[in-house]
Amino acid sequence: MKVSRYVSLFFGLGLAVSAHAAPDPNFHIYLALGQSNMEGQGNIESQDKTVDKRFQVLWTTNETNCGKKLGQWSDAVPPLASCSSKLGPADYFGRTMVEKTDSQIRVGIVDVAVAGCSIQLFDSPLSQSYMNQQASWFKQRVEAYGGKPYERFIEMAKKAQEDGVIKGIIFHQGETDAGDGQWPSKVKKLYDRILKDLNLGDDIPFLAGEVLRSGMSSGANNNIAKLPQQSKNFYVISSEGFNQALGDGQNVHFTSQEYRDFGKRYAEKMIEVLGDKIKPVAAVESSSSEAPASSSSVESSSSEVGSSSSATGVIIIGNASPSLNVGKVSFDNGNLVVPVTLARNGNVKVRLYSVLGNELASVSEMMKSGTNNVQFARKNIPSGVYMLSVQSGSTRIIKRIELGNL
Repeated sequence: MKVSRYVSLFFGLGLAVSAHAAPDPNFHIYLALGQSNMEGQGNIESQDKTVDKRFQVLWTTNETNCGKKLGQWSDAVPPLASCSSKLGPADYFGRTMVEKTDSQIRVGIVDVAVAGCSIQLFDSPLSQSYMNQQASWFKQRVEAYGGKPYERFIEMAKKAQEDGVIKGIIFHQGETDAGDGQWPSKVKKLYDRILKDLNLGDDIPFLAGEVLRSGMSSGANNNIAKLPQQSKNFYVISSEGFNQALGDGQNVHFTSQEYRDFGKRYAEKMIEVLGDKIKPVAAVESSSSEAPASSSSVESSSSEVGSSSSATGVIIIGNASPSLNVGKVSFDNGNLVVPVTLARNGNVKVRLYSVLGNELASVSEMMKSGTNNVQFARKNIPSGVYMLSVQSGSTRIIKRIELGNL
């Protein structure tokens, strides 16, 4: 497992425990979704080719022709959506987020966009009848996402959650669906599904950009204007003043400078909406497991495992959420049993570490709402002090446990 960060935890017995690959609460992930304008159609110029290393992109396709590998983070030098895309709003959204937030904050983008797509492209499952109507170039673009753009989007978002915390969604789609009066409610269904599939809270901002007001698809703005009626978390990013158009004969794409300005508008709104949620989270880092630290987030309690009783520490990394809880650890028929309670279905990762930070056992699986018992074979876990890490979505709970002699 890649070690991205060490978080030193000091509990009642003065023992520091280091956790491998804990999601960094100061690595803010934003999801980008849409069609051609989100894909990026502006020419990439010299000013766009250097970027602060605090701004990263998680590649959502595997394109060896331009050195991009699926699931890898890299500096967010455009293009961000595919090797064939260009400059888009996500570029200067991320740059502005980095510029206007604390220097401890890093920003990551997960970008999935297909030119000319309807909102139907993000259905799950994807309609085969819809795909049968599409041109060969469109099908090839969809195939770059494994033939299932929504599933790839969720897969990469979950991977991003291993490293950071999802803070918001930026969206630019609707030109193709300008005549569909049901589009706003379809967007809401998509948003709800994203929250459920990623086990996110119900306060994730969703920012949707307007299309060109004088373009061929300007009627889509009538639909976009109705989005805030669908959810308190929906916001519209104005395209006012963006009337130059790219000059590609379609009159639906923005110029490079308009994409830069549009990205800034997205970022400024995201910063406004998130407020204190974009402030850095105090964290104690150490490369040595011998350097103890204390945290005001630690709560001490008493628990009994096997025949011993000890002080147990708990710390929450990421967004504290009532949707995840870890109960009293116990033994049953020679197995270590960890009760994990979820408010809704979600993917859960449970890992057990030694005091030296070595992973001894792990389980990763989809779990149903309610209490699920995760079991580890006792024979592989000698008596001693351990750290238990339980992660679901952007929330990770770490507990110090002491296993006595049986």
